[in-house]
Amino acid sequence: MTTLAVALIGVGGTLGGTLGGAVLSRRANREQNERADRQRAEEREDRVQEARRDLYARLNTTARAYRIAARDAVRAAERGESVDPAVLDAAKEAWAEQYSQAQMALAKDVLEVASILNRALGVGYSVVKQLPSGPAPSGSYDRAKAWFSGPLSDGVYLLRVSLRHDLGVETETDFAHTRTRMLAALEGAWRTHERELAGDRARAPGPG
Repeated sequence: MTTLAVALIGVGGTLGGTLGGAVLSRRANREQNERADRQRAEEREDRVQEARRDLYARLNTTARAYRIAARDAVRAAERGESVDPAVLDAAKEAWAEQYSQAQMALAKDVLEVASILNRALGVGYSVVKQLPSGPAPSGSYDRAKAWFSGPLSDGVYLLRVSLRHDLGVETETDFAHTRTRMLAALEGAWRTHERELAGDRARAPGPG
């Protein structure tokens, strides 16, 4: 083998080693970048999920607080105690704010639950505001207490379970059927109660 051939072989080996090292380096950099991209995507998903959990927790908390404030107002009025309207109004506004935010984030089936519950909570607010002028106070109190401890309590429970299912915390296999049944019952109840309230207003004596 001539000196030139040996030299060429040496150069080829050096070039091959250099090119091979460059390929390995590029591959390592690409894999490192892909890992970094996956990590950033996972962190973004974690932040989104955490924000959803926080929003859902606030939505659930304000729904419960709104129902309890209205129920307590009914009980206080029945006992002849003074009722501070600011407490109920503050609970109503807190729910309205969270519900408004949640409308942009809720899945369709959960939004349906929240929407009907929103109407039911509104009926509950009217129940409290209409109590002093009701034509039959004792009957009105009984009906109001039954509303807050029955259909409206079930509606708040349904919202909580729906939110937990949407987050994957609960995975009841037949929950879609349960949700549909409870939602229909809540919608029917608030429509019936709304008609009863309208009837009470129509029968109430006018001023003077």
